[in-house]
Amino acid sequence: MREALRAQPLTKEAFAPFGDVIGLDLGGGTSANQGTATRYDYIAQLASTRPEAKPNLAVFRSVAKALPFEVRLVERHPCSTQMFVPMACRRFLVVVCPSDARGEPELSQLRAFVCGPGQGVNYRAGVWHHPIIALDGPAEFLMLAWEDGTALDCEERPLSTPLRVTSD
Repeated sequence: MREALRAQPLTKEAFAPFGDVIGLDLGGGTSANQGTATRYDYIAQLASTRPEAKPNLAVFRSVAKALPFEVRLVERHPCSTQMFVPMACRRFLVVVCPSDARGEPELSQLRAFVCGPGQGVNYRAGVWHHPIIALDGPAEFLMLAWEDGTALDCEERPLSTPLRVTSD
C-alpha cells in the first residue's frame, strides 16, 4: 500500500464506481410548487437488502480536521446505501475503495476526494469508505441509511499502516 494519497476534487465520473454525487449541477427537472421550484427526481440509487431494516435519517455533527489527514480505518455498510448531504459545511473529505475478491478492502485502490459546497455523496451498499471528515471548520450532515441494530449495519477494518491523505 502506498504511504500517501492525493485528494482530488469530487466529480460524478470519478466517484461513479463507488456511488452517486448529490450536487447542484442537476439537469432537466420538472416544475413544482406552482412554478416556484424545480424538482429533480431519483438523483441517487437508494437500496437496502434487509426487509427488517428501517431507514434512519440522522444528523452528524463533525469536528474539523485538516489535510494532510491520516486514514486509520475503513468501513462499509454491506446491506445498505449510505448518503451524506451537508447542511452546514464548506468542504469535506471522502476516502473510498472497492472490495477485493474476498470482500475485504482493496487498499491499493483507495481514492480520496474533496467535496465542495453543494455536494453530497451516496455510497453504494458494500463500498469501503472512511468516515466523513469535515475540512475548514465544523460541519453538519444529514445521513440516510437502513439499519436494524445488528453487525450488518456497519463493518470496520483497521489499516495495518495509516495512510496519509494530502491536498497536493
